[in-house]
Amino acid sequence: MTVLFFFQIHCRLINHLVMSSILSNVLPAPEDPVLSVIFACRDDPCPVKLNVSAGAYRTEEGKPLVLEVVRKAEQQLANDLSCDKGYLPIDGLADFNKLSAKLTLGDDSHAVEENRVVTIQCLSGRLGYLSIDGLADFNKLSAKLILGDDSHAVDENRVVTIQCLSGTGSLRVGAEFLAKHHQQRVVFVPNPTWGNHPFIFTLAGLCVEYFRYYDPQTRGLDFEDAQSVRMFVADGGECLIAQSFAKNMGLYGERIGALTIVCTSQDVARKVHSQVLLVVRPMYLSPPIHGASIVTTILKNSDMYKDWTIELKGMADRIISMRQQLYEAIQARGTPGDWSHIIKQIGMFSFTGLNEKQVRWMAKEYHIYMTYDGRISIASLSSKTVPQLADAIHAAVTRIA
Repeated sequence: MTVLFFFQIHCRLINHLVMSSILSNVLPAPEDPVLSVIFACRDDPCPVKLNVSAGAYRTEEGKPLVLEVVRKAEQQLANDLSCDKGYLPIDGLADFNKLSAKLTLGDDSHAVEENRVVTIQCLSGRLGYLSIDGLADFNKLSAKLILGDDSHAVDENRVVTIQCLSGTGSLRVGAEFLAKHHQQRVVFVPNPTWGNHPFIFTLAGLCVEYFRYYDPQTRGLDFEDAQSVRMFVADGGECLIAQSFAKNMGLYGERIGALTIVCTSQDVARKVHSQVLLVVRPMYLSPPIHGASIVTTILKNSDMYKDWTIELKGMADRIISMRQQLYEAIQARGTPGDWSHIIKQIGMFSFTGLNEKQVRWMAKEYHIYMTYDGRISIASLSSKTVPQLADAIHAAVTRIA
């Protein structure tokens, strides 16, 4: 029986434990009348080729037009130090939504004035449309980043990588692909996990079951799986890997990620690639270019890559420091229980062991908010907020069972 597993390592991974290929039965996608034209033009070496199929404005030189006012706006934003790359609300940038509604309905729209209009920011192309599978260099570099420069799978062209909308979008595309091309309908996800994960898979028509990895008694791992993505691929395993550059490059709001599928042969990879594009086309058609360009620029430049790893180390060190400070603050208050799991765990998050009743009480009395399973983001703490959190934890543990 083939079982699908979902892990979190440095990326999100859907892992197949199989003895033989489960992707070899994937058929080539039927020729798409639009995509076939786009790819034919892209692969045509003729220097005077002309593509009149895409609905995008071009200059006299045949290049996508970047309006001068757009460049001015980008420069203004680049010079505005208050701008960041943080996550937007799920419905998008508030001013963008308001202005978009007024642009369409008019400044004097009664519907707008009476608050009868709902507007949410959605996806569209930015400047020139990217290929449906994203920025080519970004895809290549993302695959090498996760699989290694010396990956045999990459060298043998057995790897399919497409640019997606951060980790969530990568998982969504991967789930849809599995639902269409794999007979096994069950996906195992860790318990606990991010609340959005089950929805991603069930929306694609897959059944979600859970595997245990967290022991609430010790507040640590119930088992350890030390096998990395690269070891799994080196052993000949087929897998779907969802990458996000939100946290490791701070590009949360750019929604930049990649889905990589490792196959058993180049022929299988070719067929898989054609079918993945059919999943993407009705979903969002073309990914955004800005975030991919940032990532590609960093990964291609050795000096910038080195600077990135140094900054990553600084981020990791600060998280470790926050763990230590929180642990010491809780110990100093004499809070009942063993809190060593805070410094034993690693990563951005920590399962505190607080129960839902305690979590709700802390929100009401101390205005400190976390998920109801007691998970906190260590990365969001600072030296100023650690005492505040430690006070609340102490009060919750000593007053609420």
